[in-house]
Amino acid sequence: MPTIDSSPTASGIGNVGIVGLGLLGGAIAARLVERGFSVVGYDANESRRDVALNDGVVVVNSAAEVAAKCELVLLSLPTGDISALVVRELAPQLHRGQIIVDTTTAAAEQMIALAGLLTPLGVAFVEAEVAGSSVQVRRGEVLVFVSGDDAVVAKCRPVLEAFAVAVHHAGNTGDAARWKLVHNLLLGLHRAVLAEGLVLAEALGLDASRILEVLKQSPAASAVMTTKGAKMLARDFTPQATVRQHLKDVRLILAAAAACGAETPLSQLHASLLERASELGYAEADNSAIMAAFSRKSS
Repeated sequence: MPTIDSSPTASGIGNVGIVGLGLLGGAIAARLVERGFSVVGYDANESRRDVALNDGVVVVNSAAEVAAKCELVLLSLPTGDISALVVRELAPQLHRGQIIVDTTTAAAEQMIALAGLLTPLGVAFVEAEVAGSSVQVRRGEVLVFVSGDDAVVAKCRPVLEAFAVAVHHAGNTGDAARWKLVHNLLLGLHRAVLAEGLVLAEALGLDASRILEVLKQSPAASAVMTTKGAKMLARDFTPQATVRQHLKDVRLILAAAAACGAETPLSQLHASLLERASELGYAEADNSAIMAAFSRKSS
């Protein structure tokens, strides 16, 4: 069983805490362990704790224990509301000088509110929005959009750069969340378009696999063709990031657009497609399962 080593690493960081060991949080934890960090983690789900333990994470019995053992604590939770709940529960255990880094995709207003909760405690807050899937995190291929005080972000960079190919400072608190929504709007629509195109190719009686390989070389190419194309064609919907998660994100996009007066008709259609996929039983499947909204062929 992994043991806690509280001594600073070469990067000057001691234990890194992670609350939330799902697809994203578990991948971050595993990547950090692989890169030599001492990681202390907790998740309410026992099976996720078991996976993290096998990945070399020191698994503890509560989020409060993570906060007690770590100066830097990452949150990787399903929603901004859950992040707020966890932070409120942790408040009595937090102390001046600690850093909370939230990787949860949430509304900008929720991130601003979290910072407001932590500032009176002397606890620094950094948004770290991850652009990429859990599989890409494990390979260190994602981008991270950060917001927060420059000096605090600098302290966090060795941790973030351990699983990201690049870390981009988005601006003030809330801006990283806004960047992530724009990113997810584009990425999700790329997936939806690819799914529709592949379903059309199959319906026309064409070799969709061959077309996919040719399209990767064409002006229509996108990174999604590489990350999701083969999964779609094989109907391999083993989750890297789920339909449920992305539907939550699209609803955040629509709410943000409504608040600022932006028109997002494609995202409105996208939400209905994700809702249809969910109704068909794919809510916990990989987000490439949006293909099910276009086709009854699912296995």
